[in-house]
Amino acid sequence: MEAVARAHIEEIRRKKFSMGGEQNPLTEDLHQAVKNLSAELYAKDVHFLMELIQNAEDNDYLEGKDPSLEFVITSEDITKTGATATLLIFNNEKGFSSKNIDSICSIGRSTKKGNRKRGYIGEKGIGFKSVFLVSSQPYIFSNGYQIRFNEEPCPHCNLGYIVPEWVKENPTLSNIKKIYGSGTTLPTTTIALPLKFDKVTPVKQQLSNVRPEVLLFLSKIRRLSVREHNEDPRLNTVSAIAITRETELVVRKNIDAVSYTLHLSADERDKGYKGECSYFMWKQNFPVKQENKVERRMEVEELVITLAFPFEERLHRGMSSPGIYAFLPTEMFTDFPFIIQADFLLASSRETILLDNKWNQGILDSVPSAFINAFVSLVKNSENAPVSSLASMFRFIPIDSSSYQTLNVVRESIKSKLLEESILPSESYTEQKSFHQPREVGRLMPAFWTILEKAREQKVSLVHLSSHGKHILSSSFDRTEYDNILNFLGVELVNNEWYAECIQSSKLIEEVSEVVYLELLLFISYNWRFKFDSTDIKYIPLIKYVGLYGDVSLCSINESKQLSRDRVVYLSSHPDHISWLIDWNKEFKCPANYFFLPKSTQEAIWIFSKRDRVLHWLRDHVEVGRMSVYEYAHHLNNHLNTCQKRVIALVHFLYHSLQKSFLSQQEVSDLCRSMPLVDNDRNIKTHRKVVLVPAKGSKWVRLIGSNRWKNEGYVELAEDYLQPGCFANEFASGERLLEFLKTNVVASDIPDISPPNAAIPTVSSPLTKKNAFLLLGWIRKMKRKEIYIPKKFLKCIKEGSWLKITTGGCHGYRPPSESFMLSSSLGNILQNGSVLFDIPLLDLSFYGDEINEYNAELKKIGVMSECKEACEFIGKRLMSFTENPPLNRNQVLFVLNFIRFLREMFLPQDKFINSIKDKRWLKTWSGVRSPVESVLFDEEWKTASQISSISFIDQNYFGEEILYFREELKSLGVAIGSSDRYKLVVDNLKSPPSSSLTAEAVLLILECMRRLGSSNKLVQALRGVKCFKTNLGYKPPGECFLFDPQWVCILQVFEGFALIDHDFHGSSIFSYRNELKQTGVKVDFEEAVKEFSDKFKLEASFMTKEIVLSFLSCHRQLKDSHFVFPPDLEKNFRDLKWLRTRRGDKRSPRDCILFGPDWHSILPITIDLPFLDDSDNYYGRDIHLYKEELKSMGVVEFKDGAKFVAAGLYFPLDPAQITDENVFSLLQCIRILIQGANYSFPNPFLKQISRKWLKTTKGYRPPEKCLLFDPRWGSYLERIDGPFIDEDFYGSNITLYKEELKAIGVIVDVEGGCSLIASHLDFHVQLPTIVRIYNYLSLFNWDPDTEVKKGIWIPDGSQNGEWVSPCECVLHDKDGLFSSQLKVLDKYFEPELLDFFSNAFGIGKYPSVDNYCNLWKVWEGSGHRLSYADCCKFWSFVSKHGSAKTLADRLVKLPVGTSDSDGILLSNKHDVFIADDPQLKDLFERPSSRPIFVWCPQPSIPSLSQTKLLEIYRKIGVRTISESVEKEETSSLDVAQLSQVNPKEILITKGLVMLILGYLANPVTKIGAKRRNETIQGLLNLTFFETVEPITVNYSLSLSSGEIMNARASKIIRWDREASTFFAEKLDRSSGYKNLIEYATYFSEAISEGVLWEKRDHVGALSELIKLAFMMEFNEEAVMFLMKSKNLQINKKDKKFLASAFPSD
Repeated sequence: MEAVARAHIEEIRRKKFSMGGEQNPLTEDLHQAVKNLSAELYAKDVHFLMELIQNAEDNDYLEGKDPSLEFVITSEDITKTGATATLLIFNNEKGFSSKNIDSICSIGRSTKKGNRKRGYIGEKGIGFKSVFLVSSQPYIFSNGYQIRFNEEPCPHCNLGYIVPEWVKENPTLSNIKKIYGSGTTLPTTTIALPLKFDKVTPVKQQLSNVRPEVLLFLSKIRRLSVREHNEDPRLNTVSAIAITRETELVVRKNIDAVSYTLHLSADERDKGYKGECSYFMWKQNFPVKQENKVERRMEVEELVITLAFPFEERLHRGMSSPGIYAFLPTEMFTDFPFIIQADFLLASSRETILLDNKWNQGILDSVPSAFINAFVSLVKNSENAPVSSLASMFRFIPIDSSSYQTLNVVRESIKSKLLEESILPSESYTEQKSFHQPREVGRLMPAFWTILEKAREQKVSLVHLSSHGKHILSSSFDRTEYDNILNFLGVELVNNEWYAECIQSSKLIEEVSEVVYLELLLFISYNWRFKFDSTDIKYIPLIKYVGLYGDVSLCSINESKQLSRDRVVYLSSHPDHISWLIDWNKEFKCPANYFFLPKSTQEAIWIFSKRDRVLHWLRDHVEVGRMSVYEYAHHLNNHLNTCQKRVIALVHFLYHSLQKSFLSQQEVSDLCRSMPLVDNDRNIKTHRKVVLVPAKGSKWVRLIGSNRWKNEGYVELAEDYLQPGCFANEFASGERLLEFLKTNVVASDIPDISPPNAAIPTVSSPLTKKNAFLLLGWIRKMKRKEIYIPKKFLKCIKEGSWLKITTGGCHGYRPPSESFMLSSSLGNILQNGSVLFDIPLLDLSFYGDEINEYNAELKKIGVMSECKEACEFIGKRLMSFTENPPLNRNQVLFVLNFIRFLREMFLPQDKFINSIKDKRWLKTWSGVRSPVESVLFDEEWKTASQISSISFIDQNYFGEEILYFREELKSLGVAIGSSDRYKLVVDNLKSPPSSSLTAEAVLLILECMRRLGSSNKLVQALRGVKCFKTNLGYKPPGECFLFDPQWVCILQVFEGFALIDHDFHGSSIFSYRNELKQTGVKVDFEEAVKEFSDKFKLEASFMTKEIVLSFLSCHRQLKDSHFVFPPDLEKNFRDLKWLRTRRGDKRSPRDCILFGPDWHSILPITIDLPFLDDSDNYYGRDIHLYKEELKSMGVVEFKDGAKFVAAGLYFPLDPAQITDENVFSLLQCIRILIQGANYSFPNPFLKQISRKWLKTTKGYRPPEKCLLFDPRWGSYLERIDGPFIDEDFYGSNITLYKEELKAIGVIVDVEGGCSLIASHLDFHVQLPTIVRIYNYLSLFNWDPDTEVKKGIWIPDGSQNGEWVSPCECVLHDKDGLFSSQLKVLDKYFEPELLDFFSNAFGIGKYPSVDNYCNLWKVWEGSGHRLSYADCCKFWSFVSKHGSAKTLADRLVKLPVGTSDSDGILLSNKHDVFIADDPQLKDLFERPSSRPIFVWCPQPSIPSLSQTKLLEIYRKIGVRTISESVEKEETSSLDVAQLSQVNPKEILITKGLVMLILGYLANPVTKIGAKRRNETIQGLLNLTFFETVEPITVNYSLSLSSGEIMNARASKIIRWDREASTFFAEKLDRSSGYKNLIEYATYFSEAISEGVLWEKRDHVGALSELIKLAFMMEFNEEAVMFLMKSKNLQINKKDKKFLASAFPSD
């Protein structure tokens, strides 16, 4: 690369600058151009850094690279020029090409000229050469070029600036790389600038002042950095910065605009600053208006305006940020909160734009529209953004004036457009955002917003907030910080009534917290006097109170203040009594309609910071009072006299109020005197003598249970007073309430009452100790007092179960007649086993020694104490002893002893034994069992105990003592000895048996199975139990295998197969083969191979090399035996992935290859073929020993491996490395593949095959870009005409693979080669070759699927020519207008090819409407006049073929004037008019004025009539002269010199008024009767003056350039509406019809305009009617007929009005 570059530089020096050769004839011109460059360079104040950034932006970059530009300044003199500092510029562009070098060595030959539409932003004609401002010798290193330029003239050619010199050293690339960073690769292009001495400081300042936003509007550069390099960093003076730009991928398109988000980041490491800012970018196109075009931008048809809206603080690096960019920043600060970018024309210093330039003015005129579109998109299209985030968007509105007056015009235009846009968000409280115009939106008082915000936080629904006449501005926007913006947009506060409507329509009061509710009341109180006192807020539910059922209700302020006081609302006088009064008021159901404010409201009031303000307002304006507990109690005494429950609740209220000190003792005593009471019959008593305590609260009720003294006249309090009462959530026990009643109501008990002659219900159930002694004491007291005890009373005491006893340590209650008192002899008998019997002994531990004092009383009531009675009771209890198992050790031994005792005492024992031997009460190893189910253990049962759960008596529990009772146990049915051992083992087999069985136990189980014959129970019991010892430890039968040397190898391939340890179990284990099989042990090959199959399936992908080789060895061992693998296992061998390949992955055998010599030829063009890994690190060469086994499992050989070649095809990067042998091997594989039915190539194969690997006559090509030549092709083409496969390289055998080549995309059929041949057309320049190819394409009806790159060849002789786009061609040009615009093909090619060009390239037969419009555009820009013939040809064509819309969009100028020898002039279509009014045409068409009326052929020609042409003009927007002029009548008439006349006598007749009324009554006009009468009355009230001279009328016509054309005419009628005067020339009906119709015309127009000044659309129709009636002198009959013919009539009211206006008629 370097050698080529150096040769190029030498060629430039030799040929261009005549070094070492002949003198260049252009040398003198170059001398002069260099002088001009020098003068221009130093005459301009150029910011050279901006020029370099501009150049970098205009460079080309490789795809996938992020364009970057880096500035590094160093104090090292790497160029050895003596410079104190050198600036290095690094750019990762594509690099300098030879054309770039030629350009930079020239003057005025920039490669960017004429490319502004393609994105190039440079324009000042200086570019790279601006570096000479700071450096005398710039260096360039790029793409092998190492050159420098010199400011001083070269001694060989006497030229400076543009003569390149080759750089051998100083600097070298290694010097530069050391500064750039040795660990990184240098960018493609490096520029080194040894700085001039006086430029070092300015350059450092410019570098330090590089703005972070410099990348904002550059489309390519994504990273820019500045840094200084010195060996001692402390010497650095340049502020380093790294700027990065990222664009969000989501681009939104809208109208002619796109929007996206751009992120800038700036990193100033030496300052420790990192900044980021995101910008919303809006880019919109606008057509360039004709009046804004300038010479420097003539090629530009659209303005591109970009607005940048910074979301965060702009990255300004300590400096102010400019507001206007022309791709790069200017120094203009607009004071706008957004940035404007466009292709502005700049002052030479790039600091400002030219404000007075019409191009720039055209841009600024479009900025408001761009801003509005961007702003609306930003606000409305933020789909997922909450409304709260939108308010910040409004800071982009330019509310502040700019220091530039021109920009203030832009600001005002933005404002006017904003006012018409629905941009302000309203409070919708739904997911749907809602926007409105500023005039439709209202603001709220800040205090109310605070309330609403808190309500919203508390989930209050405010969906109807904007339903009261105004849309409410979003709360996130209605803030003081946005006042300036809202004032700028004219947004005002809502009216006062709105607040009442809002509060009433929402649930604001019900759903907000109490604090917010009080804030609402406070808000109302503050605004009551001046805002709300006179509004409907007094009538809405506003005041809270607690209702009858504790619910919070609302009433209005007016309801609370009414005289009837339906609702009396109170506050508690004390904050501690709030809940108390509210809860009890709810309990008492709000007597007398007394209500309280809710507890939460009252509590909130007491702690509310503005409490006094709210309380005073409630007292003064709502009449809410206060109340104490004592006052409330008095209120209750006066109003509770009908409900027993509330009377009882009153006692609770007084009791709790006293307890809580809410009432004093004195106050309670006072209240109790008048307190009503409820007696036991539920009667309310307000007067009383003696009060009896309720039964439940007295001693007698504990013994008697009911009031037996009712007939004696005692008043008994209702039992409700003794119930634990809970009223108003306050609980009081009966005892406490009784004490309260005893103290305050004097209730009494009856301690000494005589018993009634009746049963006492209480003694039928247990009595407490206290009550028992109370009863015994009561009896003793009656006995001592010799009081007779009634029979019924005594009987119920004897038979009641109230006496507490103990039975075997358990307590209970029995009647006295069933209880015992211990004597000493009975106690001794029961001492040894009293716990065994349920003897009901009097519970001395309960009653204590005190009970002994009542022996006489106890005996009297039936308690027993005899021994005989006790023995009889023991006998009965012993029989039922075993009904409640289990028995403890002592109990069992007692039973056995008892049996022995009976036996020894010769007492009957069978009944007792039979009653207990089948019952489960004996503790064994298996739990509690009956004797007949139990066994007495001895040594003979030791082995059986390991596997069987036989119920051995638990000797550990009972001890050896149990062995002394063998006879007694045997008599109970316990098994003694080892009879029927095997059956017992099986019957009591453990479930499951122990997992660690001894060998003896296992053999015992197997022996049991053999002896008993039936083994189901044993098999089921052993299932899942780890009872066999194997090589893997103890395992259950189902996991075990019995060793068989013939096929055991399959169980040794994998680990995990449990082989029974026959060394442990002994060789006798093999004799139990059938029994083992019954338990689930696998003893047959078929079972083992099934397990092996499952294991293989599971472990296949994890098989190690050792396992694989072991398996193959086993496979070989079993191959010739009678042990055959099942088909499904053989299938798994073939299908599962268990073989490792050289790629390191596992594959199934059928997807593997065993490498052999046949594969050598295909290896160079394949990769990752699945060869078995026969490396030494894995299978090694041993794998080849099992070739036959592998083959039987599906491992493929070469002939079956074509599919792997297809999947592993991989061509080398250099196709020249592919030999013909490789290609033929590949084609052989393809032949094998395509022979298969419905075969399709895999995607990797298709991807590789599509690369360039086939050698053709045009180089290496992919198959689809290749052709296979055969004799048939020779009939039409030659080998050089296209990319035919190179037979010289492959030989003639390549044609033998025609089908294979065709299968991979090679075109072999002559009919299919059109597209490929056509795509190579641009390689040819010889006309015969191109014509031959065109004929071939035509013959086979080529239909191009893509446009041919260079279009159609237009020859210039036989060897030269040019490629022209089809859109620049046409077949014929019959009008002869397009010789300089289009290529007419019938001049270059034979007629037979013209149809081909039409069909293949879509070339029109004749020029299209678009061609004609383009031609017209050329004529518009030429400034020349058109010939009459050309104009007629153009308009004749477009009138037939063009649409009005197309013409309106494309034509800027139109022909004006008449045809003359000088030609037809073109003028802006907005400044030409259709002459529809001859009078106005005569006024404005003067010889000295410019032509303004459209051209028409004179006379009309058949193909273009005037009528048709004028209609076209109208459709494309040309206005008529009558609708375009502005009329101004003179107002300088001297009324004093005029004569006043009665209008009714001359003009304003009844016929005229009738006609006008009829027209105004037409429903189309939508004018009501009242308005009609007012209009006519105004007409009748006019003052009429007659003039002698005509009235002067001035006409003006405004043109788009701002020019105004004036004309003057006379008018005979004028109506001055403001002065209610009417001026008219005196009418002379005898002056002829011309004057008469002229007068009628002006009169009808004036009258119509006067009465329909608000309905101008109807002026013309009424004017025509009045004109016609005028000519008939407003004859009433004629007018009536005229009205009837026009379907006009007047109604009765109008007739009545008409009669009153003309009474004499």
